[in-house]
Parts: sequence; structure tokens; C-alpha cells
Amino acid sequence: MSTTDSGATHPWPHPSDDAAAVSQLEKGLPTLLSVIAGMVDLTGFLTLGNIFTAHITGNLVLVAALVVRGGRMNPAQVLAIPVFIIGVAAMWLIARASGRRGPGLARLLLLVQFLLLVSVLIFSGITKPSANPHGLMAGITAMIAVSAMACQFALLRLALPVAPSTAVMTGNLTNVVLSLLDRQSRSQPLVAGDAERLTGSLHLLIGFFGGCVVAAAAVTYLGDWATGHFPWCWPPWRSRCGKEEFQS
Repeated sequence: MSTTDSGATHPWPHPSDDAAAVSQLEKGLPTLLSVIAGMVDLTGFLTLGNIFTAHITGNLVLVAALVVRGGRMNPAQVLAIPVFIIGVAAMWLIARASGRRGPGLARLLLLVQFLLLVSVLIFSGITKPSANPHGLMAGITAMIAVSAMACQFALLRLALPVAPSTAVMTGNLTNVVLSLLDRQSRSQPLVAGDAERLTGSLHLLIGFFGGCVVAAAAVTYLGDWATGHFPWCWPPWRSRCGKEEFQS
């Protein structure tokens, strides 16, 4: 089947081609996104008032501790939770309105995330948010970054549901430990597919940690520009997977 637009013929993607594109994305994209998540999370923590922009669990813990024990609260730590919820809901609306699935949807949401991260870069370069980590400019910067990470989380669930988490490393570390134990054991493995699980989880852990190291170095040497340096690490929509869907 095909459709004609202005004399050009655009074939519908074959199901097997779509499945192959999804498989290709699931192999390489999570590791790259883990690097981005590590960079975003550590940069926000160091320069934006100890807020976790990619690890909402951390903000929940900090808010709960402050509620019980008191102390100075960064408003951004509280706002990060509803902003993340709104961000995920917005990505769902975009996905529903676009009508895309699989690689086409992944490319669209990656573009949205990229634009949000570019916004962080521009806003940080202009306002210098680290000068007042608990101030308004830092809070706005953090919320844009949180929105970008909400887009990343939603992307994986909506377009690549089989892909593992790229920001919460607890599960990936658990997979690594269990897979290593199964490989050393002479008895029947307790975890199915331990070799693939070990490789994938190790890549994610290394990627996330590497992103954190890069972010720490960037904060040290670039200052406020480090808050938005991560967009230039990746042009994800230029990959081969789903290129036709994005162009159409």
C-alpha cells in the first residue's frame, strides 16, 4: 500500500521493517540516554540547589525528610514532582495527537527532549542560575530539565516498552549482581537470559556513571554553561531508525 502526495509516493512501513527498527533502537539508544541522564542529574544537583532532575525518587526522599525534620527547603525540589507528572502527561498527549508508534514516535519525542535541553542551555547561559541555586532562575532551569527527563521516561514506555530504565540505576545494578552470580553458579540459573541482561545493564551503569563524571568535569571548568552542555552530545533523530517517519 502507498499514499501519493504532490506526485511523490511514500510506502507504508512494512511491519517487519518497523520491528527491526525498534530492535535497533532498543540496542543502542538506552545506553546513550543513560549518559544523558547522568549528565543532567549530576549537573542539576551541583548547580541548581541539590535537585535531582532525572531521579524523582531522590526529590521525594528529600521532601519527606524536610517535612519531618525541618530545614531549608528548595522549592524546586517540591515542584519537580508535579512538573514531572505534567511532563509525562504532555508526552502522552503528543503521542496520542501524532498518531505515531515505535521508531516514528521515538524520533518525535527525542526531538522534543532535545529542544528542551537546548532551552536549558540558552536559559542557563543568560541567567547564570548557579549564582542563586534556590532562586527563581535556578528553579525555572531545573523545571525545564525535569520536563526533558519526563520526556525521556515517557519515550521509553510509549515507544520502546521493552527497554530498561535509563535513569534509575538500582534495578540495573540488581540485574548485574544477579547475572554475575548466576554465571558463577554451577546450578540452573535463577534469572533467564542472564548474559544479555548482564551486558545491557552493564552498558547502562557505565553510561550513567560516565555521564556523571563528564558533568562533574563540566561544572568544574564551564560553570553555568555546564547546566546546558548536554544537548550537544547527541542528535538522536539523525539515526537510521525511523528516518522515513520523521521526514514524512
